[in-house]
This record gives sequence, C-alpha cells and structure tokens, in this order.
Amino acid sequence: MSVSEEFKAFITKGNVIQLAVAFIIGAAFTALVTAFVTDLATPLIGLPGSVDFASWSYSVHGATFHPGLFINALIAFLLIAAVVFFAIVRPVDAMERRAAAKKAAAPPTQKDCPFCKSKIDIAATRCAFCTSNL
Repeated sequence: MSVSEEFKAFITKGNVIQLAVAFIIGAAFTALVTAFVTDLATPLIGLPGSVDFASWSYSVHGATFHPGLFINALIAFLLIAAVVFFAIVRPVDAMERRAAAKKAAAPPTQKDCPFCKSKIDIAATRCAFCTSNL
C-alpha cells in the first residue's frame, strides 16, 4: 500500500472525521459563548457600577494592559466549562454508572473448572478443555 493510499485510508476513518466535526462545532460554540459574554453577560455584570469590562484598560510606560478582556475571556471559559460539564461529562458518567450497575447485576454465565481453572459454561457437566467430570 502506497503512502497516499495509507493517508487516504487514515483520513477517511470515522474517528478522524468525527474529531474534525467536533472541532468545528466546538469552535463555533466558543465563538457563540464569547459573543454572549462580551455582548450580554459582562455588560449586565457591570450594570450596577456602570463598568464596561471590554474597554477597561490602563497604560504603564507605554504598555497597555486590558484586564477587562481577560475577565471576558475568563467568564467565557467558565461558561464553556460549565456547559461541557453539565451537557457532556455528567450524562456520560451517569450512563457509565448505569451500564456498570446493569453489568454487575447480571447473573454469571461462566464458572471455573476446579481442575484446569478454565472458564466454562455454568451449566456444563464436563470441562471442554480438560474433559473432567464436574
């Protein structure tokens, strides 16, 4: 198989395509949350004291610092982290716990042969591996 064929096989695998789609959706979601924070959330936070975080800056010896932009980015990060936690992490953890509980509650279907210690069907009367009578 040539390098170009290997690359084509790699790039068309489901995981790579799913990762690319997830990245694009994540970037779009990040832009949406950033717009929400800069246009709605931080003006509401600054409303009581009439503080505009986006324009909050100061200069020291010609260097300009923008702590307001950092606060906007921090709020956007916290909102994105909260959405990921509540929309992805918690539901996936709950599904994994349910699957583990379901698997633990299932009755065993195999047992160990007392002679050769191989796994055999629970209803077996003779071991398929060592042919011992059980």
